[in-house]
Amino acid sequence: MSVLKIEKMELGPIGTNAYLLWEEGGEEAILIDAPPGCSDAISGIMEREHLTLSAIWLTHGHWDHMAGASVLCEEGVEVLGHQEDQVLFEQPALMSSFAIPGLELEPVKITRWIEHGEELDIWGRKVEVRHCPGHCPGNVILWVEEESRCFVGDVIFAGSVGRADLPGGDFDALERSIRQQVYTLSESTLIHPGHGPDTSVGAEMQSNPFVRP
Repeated sequence: MSVLKIEKMELGPIGTNAYLLWEEGGEEAILIDAPPGCSDAISGIMEREHLTLSAIWLTHGHWDHMAGASVLCEEGVEVLGHQEDQVLFEQPALMSSFAIPGLELEPVKITRWIEHGEELDIWGRKVEVRHCPGHCPGNVILWVEEESRCFVGDVIFAGSVGRADLPGGDFDALERSIRQQVYTLSESTLIHPGHGPDTSVGAEMQSNPFVRP
């Protein structure tokens, strides 16, 4: 099995993290989250590495994580998301009250709905889907056990947690999600959040002021 390569990009007007994944020497790439402007951001990497985009995995339906997906949704690109956020993917104008004024939001067609406990695959590596509502109804985290890393969207950040005051948010649910789905991972697990720097499960269990173990 070749090395898994990860390019982290901070994109869009509020600094949303997107992650382009590919296997060293491989020909396909997977994009985790698609902020505004991600098409231009990934094109140079894909040209340099001779890659073709095969899938977009969306951690949730908020505009800053999906607004760049529509321009990438060519034939053959699989787009994954959780059905609890279906209305956000299909009717993004509903988010205009908390999006950047004047930003045009295009619907995203999800080609495959993913569910809690489902197993995805990254070139032979198992990826477990964990449903973590609270920030919004359909937030999922993607745990790559073999790599000891987890892509968490806006569930938890270094020293903070996702907002629960937006439509569909619920802090009690967010707290449960973090305790039951994030803090149950190995403390050495690397957390790749939707905003800000990477952290680890152990670091957040020890010092996150918003959700204690």
